[in-house]
Amino acid sequence: MAEYYTRMGDGSRVLMTKEKILNDIQAGMADAADMGGLPDLTPNDIEKLFEIISDRNRVVGVEPGNEVVLTYDIGQLDFTGDNGNSGNGVDVGRMESALLHERALGADTFELAHADYSIKPVKPVISNEMQTMEEIQNEIVAPYFYGAMPNAGLYYAPDGPYGNPADLMREFKIDEAMAAAEATADHLARDIEYVATRLIAAGADGFNFDTTASAGDADAVGTFKGVSALRKACPDAYINVGMAGESVMGIHGSIEFDGQIVAGTYPHQQVKFAQKAGANVFGPVVNTNTSKSLAWNLGRAVTFIKECVKVAEIPCHVNMGMGVGGIPMCETAPIDAVTRCNKAMVEIAKVDGV
Repeated sequence: MAEYYTRMGDGSRVLMTKEKILNDIQAGMADAADMGGLPDLTPNDIEKLFEIISDRNRVVGVEPGNEVVLTYDIGQLDFTGDNGNSGNGVDVGRMESALLHERALGADTFELAHADYSIKPVKPVISNEMQTMEEIQNEIVAPYFYGAMPNAGLYYAPDGPYGNPADLMREFKIDEAMAAAEATADHLARDIEYVATRLIAAGADGFNFDTTASAGDADAVGTFKGVSALRKACPDAYINVGMAGESVMGIHGSIEFDGQIVAGTYPHQQVKFAQKAGANVFGPVVNTNTSKSLAWNLGRAVTFIKECVKVAEIPCHVNMGMGVGGIPMCETAPIDAVTRCNKAMVEIAKVDGV
């Protein structure tokens, strides 16, 4: 019986038969459909997914005419950071990194980023970031954004002015924990408006809010409120909202945006919040299970993202990288898995970008 080299969710190589691959695709699909209340993939989708996974070539690509925009997050840190930060440890400046991505790597877009890659630490050095943005815009041709995580966790003690909801809940101070989360959401929204409007005034082609809701539902609400304020202040700004995970964690549990509870929402629901806030592009996320196969993870991820794209009124640039989008959770994601996951997202889920 024929066997095919494929991957597990931790990146390890395994041999699987056609029957096993198909079974795992269907099991992953069923898990997503059950969790999100989503329709199953069609038989043609499942067969196409098997063909992509079982392709004997090491690297696969989309068919001509199916190319999509490639967006990048974390800016120059993928060069300058060490491998503990998903970087390569190459000592180049931010200007050089931007131009290398544009002229050597063919990046469709790129972004400037602070070393901490979060909204809060950018605020005290905003003048420096504005100056750097203006300087690089004079040299670069590709759309050049600013990128940062909302990262509401930095507003909680001991790093910020508000009590940590996790600590307060352990002390059964539920009301205090909820109040801290609500105050943080409002503070985050104000900081987003302050930072983003100034960088756009300095020439940024847009703003990328990366890893939204990493600190739970108050993080998401604060981001959506901040995006709403930014949209009012800068009506023509390009705004991308990318998520941290497939489901928003309910740290607060009942905090709302636009009259709806945000906790527990999945990509096809999250995109509606992003649209309402004023985002131009949405970055949905599906997390990888390291103990399951690539087939299981990709079947699950495509099921979530296909429905998200279907209901979205704005373009969806799916988050694809280590530990998301079906791609294995390992420091340097194997190219065979990366290209298969990207191809499936483009040709089956019909995403607008990666």
